[in-house]
Amino acid sequence: FTHTYSIVARDEKTGEMAIGVQTHWFSVGTGVSWGEAGVGVIATQALVNKSLGPKGLALLKEGLDAKTTLDSLLAQDELREARQLSILDAKGNVATYTGKNCVSFAGHIQGKQYAVQSNMMIANDVNKKMSVAFESSEGKPLAERVILALEAAQKTGGDIRGQQSAVLMVFKGKKGNEPWNEKLVDLRIDDHQTPVKELRRLYTAHLIYQHMNKAAGFYEKSDMSAAMKEYQEAIKMAPSNQEISFWMAVMLANDRQIKTALPIFK
Repeated sequence: FTHTYSIVARDEKTGEMAIGVQTHWFSVGTGVSWGEAGVGVIATQALVNKSLGPKGLALLKEGLDAKTTLDSLLAQDELREARQLSILDAKGNVATYTGKNCVSFAGHIQGKQYAVQSNMMIANDVNKKMSVAFESSEGKPLAERVILALEAAQKTGGDIRGQQSAVLMVFKGKKGNEPWNEKLVDLRIDDHQTPVKELRRLYTAHLIYQHMNKAAGFYEKSDMSAAMKEYQEAIKMAPSNQEISFWMAVMLANDRQIKTALPIFK
């Protein structure tokens, strides 16, 4: 019984696709959220049918659009009136469904290349607040916009039962030759008193370590100037995190800049 609120969305400029979810149920990321680079993202919730995720992605791979895929899945589901399902394909097409037997407040809003949906909410304007938060954050990174939508939902009241787990995933818009690099963000909170707040903290950590990983890449190319800029950005985000400074000092020492590294080590 994954009564929840969620968002599926696409960035028009980058083609990236994302899904964000929160619920009062353990490990929501193992059941509600599905996605694949160059294919699409799917949220299957309410009286959740996990199979709609992988089955939907398979249909999208065959070339069906979001609406045709949704219609095909629901036509074969005898319990469709208790389901809530949202599908976004790699071209930005969106299809959303809320069965008449989903627990109120339940419903969805379908916008341009995104959809928000919820069921068993404490208030009837959760979807509206999510929609406004997402649309008003245009220009920001897709992951940030999705978190803002989740935060707006929780601020409105969210799941009438409370909070427990959350997930954020972002996929590349196109498939490439490096499938291990096609999932850009993959964050899950399985059991927490304030999962949306924790999701925000982990996303910030993700950005910090992203800067550190980029620094290592620049170092491998002997571009110390660019590497140091990445470390400096990471330090700005978490000035009290000594591990960032430590690894910056290690990189400086490896580059034989001992005089610069020693004060940082100290």
